[in-house]
Amino acid sequence: MEASHVVYEDLQSISPTSVNDELKPVYHFRPPRHWINGRPLYYKGIYHLFYQYNPYGSVWGNIVWAHSVSADMINWKALDPAIYPSQPFDIYGCWSGSATILPGDKPVILYTGIDPQKRQIQNIAFPSNLSDPYLREWTKPDHNPVIDPSDSAVNASAFRDPTTAWYTPHNQRWSLVIGTRRGSRGVAVLYKSKDFIKWTKAQHPLHSAKGTGMWECPDVYPVALEGNQGLDTGVVGAGVKHVFKVSLDETRFEYYTLGTYYPKADKYIPDANSTDNRNGLRYDYGNFYASKSFYDPAKKRRILWGWANESDSAHADKDKGWAGVQAIPRAVWLDSNGRQLVQWPIEELETLRHKRRSVKNRNIPSGGSFEVKNILTAQASS
Repeated sequence: MEASHVVYEDLQSISPTSVNDELKPVYHFRPPRHWINGRPLYYKGIYHLFYQYNPYGSVWGNIVWAHSVSADMINWKALDPAIYPSQPFDIYGCWSGSATILPGDKPVILYTGIDPQKRQIQNIAFPSNLSDPYLREWTKPDHNPVIDPSDSAVNASAFRDPTTAWYTPHNQRWSLVIGTRRGSRGVAVLYKSKDFIKWTKAQHPLHSAKGTGMWECPDVYPVALEGNQGLDTGVVGAGVKHVFKVSLDETRFEYYTLGTYYPKADKYIPDANSTDNRNGLRYDYGNFYASKSFYDPAKKRRILWGWANESDSAHADKDKGWAGVQAIPRAVWLDSNGRQLVQWPIEELETLRHKRRSVKNRNIPSGGSFEVKNILTAQASS
């Protein structure tokens, strides 16, 4: 079984008796305890964060889809898990995936389930009650799995993380990609569907690249050639460029290219000047992985949200009682030069600024220092 994380079976079900919050992040999302990484969605005025979560320990394992909601992406309310292992098609874990809004304003979640043979298979879930603005309960239909690797001639131990689906009007179908590998070649397998139930593997991948290894958490989305407004995932045509992002399991970093998506040919081709390997562009050169973008129709922006897993050892995570945080959410758009993306923290973060402290006209001798009082270093910016 090929997994994304080192498995510590002796630690993954040890819940802390207390949680060490001495170094807890102040601005970054995390639940009160245990291991996480997340997947966002905006629906009818509410931001949802569905996050991979170990309810029993602070290392990777026992994965469910935990769920928190917010009106502003700053203040969050924790709800019960939305999806958890309960059926043969996900009995050994409900791994990462994405959310899509179907016609009629109906959300659907696609996620990777682990079956009794430890295969990675793709399932869907629907809200049990669309009148509930928090979408607290989800139903898994009996026709799961909707994508079975045995029907697709792909590696069932490296076949995960379906993207948000997009609709192409010219052929009236939905498309999505799933990350996998073929030897050392990273592959984004393309699937198509008319009804979001029966999915067919395309003859060729949407994109692939040699020497990159397993592609996790792929993301495909459009950006406008001009301006900083975001675009819905299905937008194609003139005035648009596409971003293709993957998380490389071998390096634990993320890379993206800019290019053109050809819906009729079912192909994505990077620009000639967009390096298509592990030497290419990255969202972030720090600890940043398994990111997911989504379109926010309320403010017409594309928001990128990534995950940072600390460099602590597994035993240190167990002792402090938590592991992993969501990085600062960022609005993302195309740079005016057309060759890279621009990112900026979402505007809502400005509401956290208060009690400004400033120091002016202070000479600091070489090697010297001074203290700025009445401020916490963990909450300071410059």
